[in-house]
Amino acid sequence: MTEMLLYALGIVLFALGLLVSIAWHELGHLSTAKLFGIRVPQYMVGFGPTIWSRKRGETEYGIKAIPAGGYIRMIGMFPPGEDGKIEARSTSPWRSMIEDAREASYEELLPGDETRLFYTRKPWKRVIVMFAGPFMNLVLAAVLFFGSMMTLGIEGQTTQVAGVQKCVIKQSEKRDTCKAGDPVSPAFKAGLKDGDKIVAFNGAPVSDWDTLSDRIRHTIGPATVTVERAGQRIDLHPTLVSNSVPKKDADGKVVQPVTYVDAGYLGFASKTEVAPLSFGETTERMTDLMENGVHSVIALPGKIPGLWDATFGDGERAEDSPVGVVGAARITGELMTVEAPKTTILVMFMNLLVMFNVSLFLFNMLPLLPLDGGHIAGALWESLRRHVARIFKRPDPGPFDVAKLMPAAYVVAGVFVCFTLLVLAADIVNPVKIT
Repeated sequence: MTEMLLYALGIVLFALGLLVSIAWHELGHLSTAKLFGIRVPQYMVGFGPTIWSRKRGETEYGIKAIPAGGYIRMIGMFPPGEDGKIEARSTSPWRSMIEDAREASYEELLPGDETRLFYTRKPWKRVIVMFAGPFMNLVLAAVLFFGSMMTLGIEGQTTQVAGVQKCVIKQSEKRDTCKAGDPVSPAFKAGLKDGDKIVAFNGAPVSDWDTLSDRIRHTIGPATVTVERAGQRIDLHPTLVSNSVPKKDADGKVVQPVTYVDAGYLGFASKTEVAPLSFGETTERMTDLMENGVHSVIALPGKIPGLWDATFGDGERAEDSPVGVVGAARITGELMTVEAPKTTILVMFMNLLVMFNVSLFLFNMLPLLPLDGGHIAGALWESLRRHVARIFKRPDPGPFDVAKLMPAAYVVAGVFVCFTLLVLAADIVNPVKIT
């Protein structure tokens, strides 16, 4: 019963975090739009039926039933048509899409709003308004990440011995017990004991696991390991052997999917502990997180076949498979039931919210309508056209009509909807699990 309550608590906490992230995103758009005098009739978190709303000044604030996004409604998102009219009917379905979008952006126009239209603002102001939403997600991600890493920290390996392997076992065999014929491990033969803290390797001081691990991996043959034991320093003299161990990249992380290479082997387990990171270490990890996010977005189309096979075929769900809101909620629910220190669970939960906000930032920066990046690209293109016209002393080409791109925007939206439904089905049928 307790496990079920913890699971439900995890889902509720993720839902709250999701709502806060969306509201924070839309607040970026709202605050900058109001700063530049654009009228904003609505600020809504979610889609579908309205659960609660309250009007303050000229803006209606509300929460809707489906927490899958949000929006603010700004007056005059698109300029009038070439004929100067807001509405001009056509029998062409593509033309109708353009005209309907244009009409919708003016449907709440009031007397005096002629000077408060979005499209009348200078391109740099429109860029700020559209960029402010994704930027708020990036700010929230940074605050959560730096806050959790520098105060709570993460669980990491240390140079202290937590256990000594009695024999040499190829790690690719994935077994823990020794068999007859297995050679004695160098650590056990040299007298390494639980609780020893390794402070030097071959005379060179070591203070972190990554450094120690690299030196062990690059050594085969006699070595000197200096340990602290009961307040004294003792030199041990193991003879390291070659063993099959997981391959690591240049950053010391195990390469995924796991492959094995032959490297130096001592034969002990290191103790793990939760420790805060420095500002520099946190910055480095945040940079890695952003780089991985960019690579993930680029690689997303290539993951669709595997996602389809895992949903409707007999394929396995990859660990790095795309996860939607439902999948993330399930992972958070599972996280709350894991037997681990509370600080570790809290950090992992914070990191889930960090990754969600980083994803919101990266996706919304794609230069495609109806995403924020599409409107940013339109404003930048308008600025470029006008700048070129001034240089060559040509007539001002006027505002760029983003409404003409609405047919493409509907296609992009359709692709995103199909992808979202595929991820939703995968999260239900074959979810990613952490336990």
